[in-house]
Amino acid sequence: MTEERKDVRFEEIGRVEAPDLCALPGVLSDISASGCRVHFPIPVDVDFEEEKEYELKIYPSRANTDEIELLCVPCWKSDDENTNSETELGFKIIHSPGMKQLESYIHLLDEEKSKNSEFEIENPEYSFI
Repeated sequence: MTEERKDVRFEEIGRVEAPDLCALPGVLSDISASGCRVHFPIPVDVDFEEEKEYELKIYPSRANTDEIELLCVPCWKSDDENTNSETELGFKIIHSPGMKQLESYIHLLDEEKSKNSEFEIENPEYSFI
């Protein structure tokens, strides 16, 4: 199955606070200009038909990066079926107070990805044992 996304999604880590959704902070798994995926350590109930907006405060792990306040709508949910104790949620970002910060952060991630891809070896002549 191939994914067709509007925006490039970056694997990233950071703390996420969503007090109206979960009492404990979650962990950011990935982010794009239009959405993000967050892993919560406990079960989280969401009514997808209601399309309720939640405020997410994202604290990126990168140094010198301020928190990003976003308004988001949950789009999908994945529970850990083995332990029934964790929840992963996908969010769609809607117009938010922190959109300029998010754009700057995405630009930073894109620049880092470009720098790292310059140094990747596409066809190595040697293999490591």
